[in-house]
Amino acid sequence: MRDHNEDNYLIDPQTGLWVVADGMGGHEAGEVASASIVDHLATIGIASSAPDLRARFEDRLSRANSEIRNISRSRGITIGSTFAALLAMDGRFAGLWAGDSRIYLVRNGMIFQVSKDHTEVQELLDRGMISAEEALIWPRRHVITHAVGVSDELEIDFQQGELIPGDVFVLSTDGLTAHVSDAEIEATVRSATPQAACQSLLEMVLARGGTDNVTVVLVKIGGGRDGALHQDRSGAESLAR
Repeated sequence: MRDHNEDNYLIDPQTGLWVVADGMGGHEAGEVASASIVDHLATIGIASSAPDLRARFEDRLSRANSEIRNISRSRGITIGSTFAALLAMDGRFAGLWAGDSRIYLVRNGMIFQVSKDHTEVQELLDRGMISAEEALIWPRRHVITHAVGVSDELEIDFQQGELIPGDVFVLSTDGLTAHVSDAEIEATVRSATPQAACQSLLEMVLARGGTDNVTVVLVKIGGGRDGALHQDRSGAESLAR
């Protein structure tokens, strides 16, 4: 389905940062946008506190937004990227996102969607204009309302909370959620190690005729007062070459 991969990801447990990004804008454009996000966020370094980490994150994301805007202007096209990020420090977490890349939390045998899609279909659902069943087949269900690089003003959302040992966060691009249900994600995460769960989820997408690039990052919170962090990831293009 795709001859190139517009997804990128970042895993930096020392910083307390995990990111997936899904570029858009066509061949040799979408991957530029998602790479810009990852490259800028990789320069955050070690923060002195959770607020400092959040401030550094927003500064780097703003720089990426400006860079993508400049590339768009120079090429005369619109490019951008969704992203989903997890920040973790001092026993707390923050999930930040723009677009339809998602953050899930599996806790005490239940799965929660931390993020909320920035899509036209989600807005229609929120207004009660369509049902959940209609949303699954809505013609414009993939139309994004927020992304990095599409406007000079950067719009992101966030949720925050406390970390609990045993928590598992799942970050993914929409190549996963287009083919795998929340219940299947939860069951897979509970039944396997993080790396095995990543691989299993990818294989599930491919077996169902994956129609997009897919990247999955799992972060498992270990024991200890602040929660030792363990993570695995796997990413692949949607179909075998």
